[in-house]
Amino acid sequence: MTTIYHNPRCSTSRKALDYLRERGIEPEIIRYLDTPPSVAELSRLLDVAGLRPHDAVRTREAEYKDLGLGPDTPDDELLAAMVAHPRLIQRPIVVTDKGVRITRPLETIDEIL
Repeated sequence: MTTIYHNPRCSTSRKALDYLRERGIEPEIIRYLDTPPSVAELSRLLDVAGLRPHDAVRTREAEYKDLGLGPDTPDDELLAAMVAHPRLIQRPIVVTDKGVRITRPLETIDEIL
């Protein structure tokens, strides 16, 4: 089973979905802006990917600055902010039985296929 945490308005996310489909994979699509993961689920995804929350946050989003977030923000606070404001979650996230990757660059998908 393959899952993509997808934002259809993001060109990188659309490219990742196309990349999967070109390889004959029809993933479960989670539109995470509409249905954000829980703190526990996001934490689990990042753990499997070997990432800390700050590695997966979009620091250029207005919410990052508006919420007073920064490199020293504790992980639990950052995770809570990412779930409350899902635009802060780096995209796309692809999940397979072999692992989890934030697929930037796109070819990192191959590591878990």
